[in-house]
Amino acid sequence: MFRRLTLPQLFFATFLGIASGIYIYQPIFEQYSRNQKELTEKLKLAQESEKKIN
Repeated sequence: MFRRLTLPQLFFATFLGIASGIYIYQPIFEQYSRNQKELTEKLKLAQESEKKIN
């Protein structure tokens, strides 16, 4: 009833699992990247304005 998978089948199944996971969660990764860029830009602006005040 349960037969073993061959090595190529195992690699193919692993590849499909990783690729589908990346495809599904790609929008979340992109949003995280955008948020990080915005935070670093805001931090740089705050540091520049602080330097101007001092």
